[in-house]
Amino acid sequence: MPGVWVFPGGAVDPEDYRDAASMDSEIEADELAHRICGAREVGEEASVALDAEQLHPWSRWVTPSMVPIRFDTRFYVALAPPHCKPEPDMAEVDMARWLSPGTALTEHGRDELPLSFPTIKHLEELAAYPDADAVLAEGKSRVVEAITPKVRGDRDNFEVLLPGDPGFAD
Repeated sequence: MPGVWVFPGGAVDPEDYRDAASMDSEIEADELAHRICGAREVGEEASVALDAEQLHPWSRWVTPSMVPIRFDTRFYVALAPPHCKPEPDMAEVDMARWLSPGTALTEHGRDELPLSFPTIKHLEELAAYPDADAVLAEGKSRVVEAITPKVRGDRDNFEVLLPGDPGFAD
């Protein structure tokens, strides 16, 4: 998503599936492949080393059917290594920094930090937690089901609705 701040990510590679199948893990192989991908992408794009088995599922978003290019995106939470500084790869990412959810949303509100809709919604949710430990505790026990936002309106005037929003069920 050029021009906006997003979480690192990418497609699961066949190698991620092979690695998952070869690991002795309690995590189901398909899910583990997605976590391996997430850890790999954060390492490639931001130079942050994460253990795939320490990523905890947070959400899963599927692009609405009306969008020409669709994604089935999984979001994870994890603790970064202590004193780790993100470094952009300058290929897919040209800037990286640590921000609290509240700071990111404040900067976005001042038009200083362009954010994608899914990033905004995740930051709003994360901002409700008092600290990283509370987020991780939730992530460890969270049941994640895929959601597909709905788009209401036309090309020039539309709104994106999530489950629970007024009008989503219409």
